Parts: sequence; structure tokens; C-alpha cells
Amino acid sequence: QVQLVESGGGLVQAGASLRLSCAASGRTFSNYAMGWFRQAPGKEREFVAAISWSAGSTLYADSVKGRFTISRDNAKNTVYLQMTSLKPEDTAVYYCAQARPRYSGSYNREYEYWGQGTQVTVSS
Repeated sequence: QVQLVESGGGLVQAGASLRLSCAASGRTFSNYAMGWFRQAPGKEREFVAAISWSAGSTLYADSVKGRFTISRDNAKNTVYLQMTSLKPEDTAVYYCAQARPRYSGSYNREYEYWGQGTQVTVSS
């Protein structure tokens, strides 16, 4: 059974940085793309970033491009989301997800497993 556990969320001021981590277990981590999604109150869950199984390619939502960086350490079964220049509109619960085999895009329905989420709050 796949488990994904996020950590690193918190309350920060606008302009600050945070790094989220997601530790995975249950199947061969390096075989699957990983993604980060977020959901703000009253809004649908949205794509943030994705990284291929080998970390050879990454994909970002336009709203975070240039500010967020997704990376992975296959030896540690962990994916990261480095967030800089945070804005109040980045406030949301952030979810880590593991994709179906051979998928590395932005559609949340193509992600099989999800973490419990970690809250990120950015004050103005």
C-alpha cells in the first residue's frame, strides 16, 4: 500500500520561503512521476508542479513558475517543493500525489495516490 506523508507547511509572511517534503513508501518510488497540488478554501484542487520519474522533466502551473521548484531524491523516496516569494494567494492545503504508471502531467485524475495534505498560510 502506497503512503505519502507531507511535511513542512506553516504560517509565513508574504515574500518568505518554505520547503515542503513528501516521503513515499509502498512501491518503487523511482518508477513514478510525482506531483504537488493545492486547494484553497472554497476552490477546486489545482495543479502546482510535477516531476518525472527520473527528474528529467518538470512541469509547473503558470501561477508558480519562476517561484516554485519541484525536485526529488529517489534514494530517499522523497519529493520536495521549494517555494519562494510566497504570496497570500498561495495560501492552501498542499497535497503530494503519485501518478499512474507512465504519466507525468497535470491532470489530478491521473494521480493514483495522495497524501493527507499540509497547510501553507501566507499573511500579507
